[in-house]
Amino acid sequence: SPDGSCILTNSEDHKLRLFNIPSELCTLPLSLQNINISISSVLTMAESEIIYDYCWYPKMNSNDASTSLLLSTSKDNPIHVWDAYTGQIVSTFKCYNHLDELVAAHSLCFSSDGSRLYSGFDKCIRVFDSSRPGRDCDVRYTYGDKIGQKGIISCIATTPQKPSLYAAGSYGKHVGIYDENSEEEICVLEGQNGGITHLMFSVDGNMLYSGGRKDDEILCWDLRNYGDVMFAMQRSVTTNQRIYFDVSPDGCFLVSGNDDGTATFWDLCSYSINSNDKYLPALKHMKVHSDCVNGVSFHPSLPLIATSSGQRRFMQIKDEYSDDNEDKDEPIFSTQNLITENSLKLWWLSEIPSFTD
Repeated sequence: SPDGSCILTNSEDHKLRLFNIPSELCTLPLSLQNINISISSVLTMAESEIIYDYCWYPKMNSNDASTSLLLSTSKDNPIHVWDAYTGQIVSTFKCYNHLDELVAAHSLCFSSDGSRLYSGFDKCIRVFDSSRPGRDCDVRYTYGDKIGQKGIISCIATTPQKPSLYAAGSYGKHVGIYDENSEEEICVLEGQNGGITHLMFSVDGNMLYSGGRKDDEILCWDLRNYGDVMFAMQRSVTTNQRIYFDVSPDGCFLVSGNDDGTATFWDLCSYSINSNDKYLPALKHMKVHSDCVNGVSFHPSLPLIATSSGQRRFMQIKDEYSDDNEDKDEPIFSTQNLITENSLKLWWLSEIPSFTD
């Protein structure tokens, strides 16, 4: 959460779960090496269908219940605003197509001051006044007359350093940069090998990081020279699953999950503008799970990261099964060799000196 008091997760059972950060972690010395604390969810919020996206209200402070809000969008449902204290829906934002049928947003993001809500659809972005739930919104088309940003808008990012600027990624492999004041597209960035699944601005707002599905590269775009890729970072993403990455609060580090159970760190401050290398070398690889690491998040003030794991697994045909098997009731499929881990873990980063200086 923006205030660092809790963690929000999304699961395949259509539920959002809220976990409190253990109070012990706020008082432990930075030299901490090993500790075992088990945490359980304190709140569960259930949607009726698969959840596409979710996000916190950017001004969230757990000491002020009126700001403890989060958003979710799910298949065939409107955008829901949840109370993070009660787990109840407090308001909804509804989107309709040209046939006046309810359509679900594929992505969500607040403006940095929380006054606007951006929601992504096929070839358009709908912008709501966050203080006025309902169906009234501005519709901004991202593609028309064979010009612009194709595809479903799969992720959106904003930055407090450039309040009028927002970025939108699409499954069409494009990143669009838009200006809120003029409601116009500034440019469309091309270069990602897979459909865009996650975007983040740098802390100073001068760079934009993008990652895609079935794409082993996180690209760093220079927003002072639109279209220029400063460098790339290599990770392992071989599926269509959304694999998140995060930038540390001081802007010096980026961490990404990988589908091999590891998390990779890069030192963003080590990049030299005079370097001819396409790839920024990884600072550290950590084995954090036995399954795909789909979520990573830095704590806003502690040397702590949260990681989550899990992916869809399908049963496999038994090696010894044959069509002429006499026992017709014997199962064809087996889960014996499947490795699954659906978990949330917290990691203390004292092993990396720069985090505890």
